[in-house]
This record gives sequence, structure tokens and C-alpha cells, in this order.
Amino acid sequence: MAVDLSMRVLAVDDYQTMLRIVSSLLRQIGFTNVDTASSGPEAMSKIKWAEYGLIISDWNMEPMTGLQLLQEVRSSEATKAIPFIMITAESKTENVVAAKQAGVSNYIVKPFNAVTLKQKISSVLGEF
Repeated sequence: MAVDLSMRVLAVDDYQTMLRIVSSLLRQIGFTNVDTASSGPEAMSKIKWAEYGLIISDWNMEPMTGLQLLQEVRSSEATKAIPFIMITAESKTENVVAAKQAGVSNYIVKPFNAVTLKQKISSVLGEF
């Protein structure tokens, strides 16, 4: 099945520059419907009112971490199946393990580029 590049994608990061970079990379690889949220609570609010085909979130955020956001998404019957990619600057084994246990779909370590992002998304959604 082909990846629907018009599906809604939610990028979540409390650092505006990183949010712009991720949004730009998503558009560069072909996604046309990219929403952003600058916190976990804002992301949860958006997730309740819109249907997303993919969530990409930073790990280190306040007041809700990316891991807490992932756990919240996975705890709801309505959202538990949404593919979720975590972005982090740290490649600590315990973080990767915690994210896997919480149900993360894939994991990206900063810095990354459009090619890496596309590969990670392809591994979750299929080739495009």
C-alpha cells in the first residue's frame, strides 16, 4: 500500500527552531499536511480533535516529555495505533528501551537529515 503523503502528520517539539526544521523536512520529503504542537498537552489537544497518520515528537520537552506523550497516546483506544516516531539528542540505551517498552514505532537521534527521516518513516509506514 502506498503511503498517503496528504495524511495529517503532527510534529511536536518545545523548541521552535527544531519544530520548523522537522516541518520543513517533512514537506521536503513530500508530506503536504503537517501540523505542529509546541508541547505535549497541546499535542494531546490536537490529537483529540484531528485524525493523524503519524506523530513525530521530541523526547526532551516540558511540561510533558515525549515519552509521557507517547504513553498517553498509547493508553487511549482511539489513538493507540497511530505510528509514533521519537526524536532525541541522546542515544542512551535505557532511553531507547523505555521508548520501545512504551510502544514507540521508531527512534531518530539528532542530528538527522531528510534522507534519515524518510528512511525512519518508511520503516514505519512503508516505502514511498
